[in-house]
Amino acid sequence: MGSKLKNIGLISLGVIAGIGASIQFDAIAQKSAAAPLPLEELRQLADIFGLIKSDYVEPADDKKLLTEAISGMVASLDPHSAYLDKKAYKELRESTQGKFVGLGIEVGMEDGYIKVVSPIEDSPAYRAGIKAGDLITRLDATPVKGLTLEQAVKRMRGEPNTKITLTISRKEEDKPLIFNITRQEIRVQSVKGKVVEPGYAWLRVTQFQEPTVDDMAKKIAAIYAQEPNLKGLVLDLRNDPGGVLPGAIGVSAAFLPKDAVVVTTNGQLPSSKASFYAKREYYANPGNDPLARLPEALKKVPMVVLVNTGSASASEIVAGALQDYKRATIMGTQTFGKGSVQSVIALPPDRNTAVKLTTARYYTPNGRSIQAKGIVPDVMVDEYADGDGLNGLRLREADLTKHLSNDTDKGPEIKASKVDELEEAQNIAAAEKKRKPLEFGSKDDFQLAQALNQLKGLPVQVSKVKPENRSEAEKDAKPSKDDKPAPADGAIIKKDEPKDEKK
Repeated sequence: MGSKLKNIGLISLGVIAGIGASIQFDAIAQKSAAAPLPLEELRQLADIFGLIKSDYVEPADDKKLLTEAISGMVASLDPHSAYLDKKAYKELRESTQGKFVGLGIEVGMEDGYIKVVSPIEDSPAYRAGIKAGDLITRLDATPVKGLTLEQAVKRMRGEPNTKITLTISRKEEDKPLIFNITRQEIRVQSVKGKVVEPGYAWLRVTQFQEPTVDDMAKKIAAIYAQEPNLKGLVLDLRNDPGGVLPGAIGVSAAFLPKDAVVVTTNGQLPSSKASFYAKREYYANPGNDPLARLPEALKKVPMVVLVNTGSASASEIVAGALQDYKRATIMGTQTFGKGSVQSVIALPPDRNTAVKLTTARYYTPNGRSIQAKGIVPDVMVDEYADGDGLNGLRLREADLTKHLSNDTDKGPEIKASKVDELEEAQNIAAAEKKRKPLEFGSKDDFQLAQALNQLKGLPVQVSKVKPENRSEAEKDAKPSKDDKPAPADGAIIKKDEPKDEKK
């Protein structure tokens, strides 16, 4: 497309957070040898602060000025770092538990308007009929043009059961569309699953939350109770924006060999150089291992993992690990490419505010960086039999302004938008308008049908889009069971807790 989304937020979380950060909650870092402060630049900041206080047309609030300065400084780093005020920090913590108040839409900024990236399944926005690609032009009576993404997000926040009117511009519609939506506490169903036909099951993770591993174990147990001789399993991570890291480790551990490396991280701090293993202490509380109750056959059942451009962060960790160990065939389209770690660091004195700071990059067990590249499927399959639909128009990490680079891939970063001509984009949008919304896991789910064909050894209708080439070494390499990096200090989710208290 001619213009790309410049930033991205998640209205359901109420935080300008980027897509699906795999989040770690840390205590504030105390460095013994801090870098010297740039005194000249700090003097300049103080001079500007004084100038605003003395010369601005009306009195300026000290706290507001300094808070905005902090917010701008952190946001300038990359699309996923942010200062969290008291309300935003509270909402972020609640969201990891699978509940939050909001509309339920992923949004970004495009040409001064708010663009809907995707409505979240079963959310108020989803039920109201909001679609991916919609442009929000008004919030109640306020035009969106001229607002920052953060300002627009704040206007869409609110208390449960309060209403907001969205004015929507939708391609191929002659007139604006008006939606009256009631804000609600959204409880995301983290795991879904069913036996789709004799011998074959479908398991979907919509978002990685604190209850995800327990919910997945219960769903798998129910599937095996119905189909004890399972011949194949489809793990569906499409449109899964990520979430908490322990959820990704636990889902991976259910299918990988015991104690296998799931993901490694590397950053500036010694504590950011860590390895995470398929061990109970990395995904569950002491005394509780939900995976221990799963049938042993699960480790060997043939698998296909479905991914698309909306699969990000924790989803990419799972797909990358299962691909490196050749445990599953990855199918679909290239993922989002969000391969960075965000540490949420509570700030003194009251610890009710925080900074969400990018502190490391994620690497698959074979050492591949996920950042700005994502996971390239083993088998490329479009969303529909006649093409990839709107999925091919969605942005990826490499499209975001100030995104981190991929430090292990020497080739050019692949941009997400394959369609650069407006006319072609409009043609796709027009075709999508005539198509009924896709329900993942339904009989009309083309990619699921192809995944089942793959498991049965039947022909698969592959995409005409060529996958990005991976080296033969990458394709053939498999981590040795005896060649595991040693755990680094700080490879825990909460640094102020004992090592066996990971959550």
